[in-house]
Amino acid sequence: MRVASAAALGPYQSAVVRIGFSATWLFFLLRELPNRHELYGPDGPWSMALGNRLVSGNHAFTVLLWSSSTAWFEIVYALAIVSSALLMLGWRTRAMSVVFMIGVLSLQNRSVFVGDGGDNVIHLMAIYLVFTRCGQVWSLDARRAARGPGRDRVGPALWAVCGLALLAGAWRTSGSGVFGGGEWWLWGVFWGMWALQGLWWAARRFGDADSRALLDVLANLMHNAAMVVIMAEVCLVYATAGWYKIQGSRWQDGTALYYPLKLDYFAPWPELSSLLGTCGVIVMLLTYGTVMVQVAFPFTLFNRRVKNVLLVAMMLEHAGIAVLLGLPFFSLAMIAADAVFLPTPFLRAVGALAGRLGPGVRRLGGRGQRTEEPERPRTLVG
Repeated sequence: MRVASAAALGPYQSAVVRIGFSATWLFFLLRELPNRHELYGPDGPWSMALGNRLVSGNHAFTVLLWSSSTAWFEIVYALAIVSSALLMLGWRTRAMSVVFMIGVLSLQNRSVFVGDGGDNVIHLMAIYLVFTRCGQVWSLDARRAARGPGRDRVGPALWAVCGLALLAGAWRTSGSGVFGGGEWWLWGVFWGMWALQGLWWAARRFGDADSRALLDVLANLMHNAAMVVIMAEVCLVYATAGWYKIQGSRWQDGTALYYPLKLDYFAPWPELSSLLGTCGVIVMLLTYGTVMVQVAFPFTLFNRRVKNVLLVAMMLEHAGIAVLLGLPFFSLAMIAADAVFLPTPFLRAVGALAGRLGPGVRRLGGRGQRTEEPERPRTLVG
């Protein structure tokens, strides 16, 4: 209990997951900026009527169905880009993680047929990140905390703006009164998070040591539970993928990789795909190797050396998918999810190397760059 509540475990891992998923979503939004109206806009193939019909059945959350105005869509898309960039930099991560989640859910639930599999992972991880303390290291928040306590004017202003936005959104979706639309519990969650943000700031500013310690313990418990959920999610993805592959005849005879390499739609480099597809031995080894790595990975978490070897193999596999099949955002999302299992010494070495490359990067390190920081308890994530 002391280990689970005394500190937020895996600070480097949570920072990498934060940076990885926010950067992946940011790059996707920027890449599809010319196509945004066709993908998620009110003039897209998936019309407002179809979107409202779907949401009325699955009760998904999206703010894009509040209005069919093009201006409203542009505002939401711009906020999604800005929140992704700010979360990647670690600016006000507690608030930006919520805005980031709202942007992800709003766009993805508006057009459910847009995506390549990586969108499902981003969808889930955007929710999990809200419950983590992912700005402890490698963030602007860490740099601000390293400067010591001071008068904070931005935090209360941001909190007030978010409160006004919540009030406007809740009233917009209500049939009569503040709550309504059949999703009152969701607005209760948003209001609860908003109230907790204010309570956290007030305790930090005016509370005594006991109240601050209590909030720290609760935040650490929530962070550590969310990290466990993220790890379990990654293991579940690979376990189900591996066991489903075992049941396929093409994976059993070692030819499964051959067929996607011959699809023109998934061949950004046709010559490379053709060259790889003509070598039967390589196709067989990669096919069997993919199944073995995915099935074995959840069982290797308690053996660090084997786990790290398989982790490198899976990241290389996703890098190959990005190059050979033209699915870069799916691969980036999966690599960001795999990063939760990267060892802490490796991440600290990467941070130290980045610090030597430029003073601006070093200042983002916060407390993670202090050599006198005590060694944390060894866990699955570090």
